[in-house]
Amino acid sequence: MTIERDELGFDAPAPLGHPARAGIPEGASTGPEIGERLPDFELPDANGQLVNFHEDRAGKKAALVFYRSAVW
Repeated sequence: MTIERDELGFDAPAPLGHPARAGIPEGASTGPEIGERLPDFELPDANGQLVNFHEDRAGKKAALVFYRSAVW
């Protein structure tokens, strides 16, 4: 398997130019800005119980990491 690095420094087993490595289209939404309040959402925890992001934090600060894309 050949790993290729793109111009942004991402390494992946998919060859350069493969659709899985396509960039974000011009003008596409990239998500919330830094410091912008996120909308309400729920996700399951490790036990499958739903956790409401805002309620669970009870006003505490949080850091979220969003991965633009991944090639598995």
